[in-house]
Amino acid sequence: MEYLIGVILALAVAGFATAIGLDRGRAFYTTVLIVIASYYVLFAVMGASGRTLGTEIAVASGFSFLAILGFKRNFWLVAAAMAAHGVFDVVHHLLIENPAVPHWWPGFCLAFDGIAGAWLALRLMTRSMNPIEPDRGAG
Repeated sequence: MEYLIGVILALAVAGFATAIGLDRGRAFYTTVLIVIASYYVLFAVMGASGRTLGTEIAVASGFSFLAILGFKRNFWLVAAAMAAHGVFDVVHHLLIENPAVPHWWPGFCLAFDGIAGAWLALRLMTRSMNPIEPDRGAG
C-alpha cells in the first residue's frame, strides 16, 4: 500500500506542479530533493542517537549538495539524485540504524522519489520543461 500511495502522491505533486507552472524554473525540483533528503534527519531527531543524527545530517547534506550542484550546473543531476535517493531508501536500514523511521517509509519514499525523478527526467527529455539556465556568475 505504501508504494501505491507514494506513486499517487508523486504523480499528484509533479502533475500539479507542471499544470500550474511551478516547475518551469530550476528551483522546484531542487527544493523537493532537499526536503526529501531532510526527512531522515527529522526521524533521527524524533528518536535516534546523536551519532545517528550526525550520520543522517551528513547523508542529507550530500543529497543537498547534489541538488545545489544540479541547480547550478546540470539539471539532470537533480533527476538522477532524486532517483538515487529512492534507491538509498531501500538500503537505508542496512547502513544506518534509525529506529524512528516508520516501517512503511522506505517503500513509500522509493515510490515517490522514483516517480518524481522519472517525471523530471521525462520532462527534460521531451523538452516540455526548459529550466532557466543557471547563473554562471553566482557562487
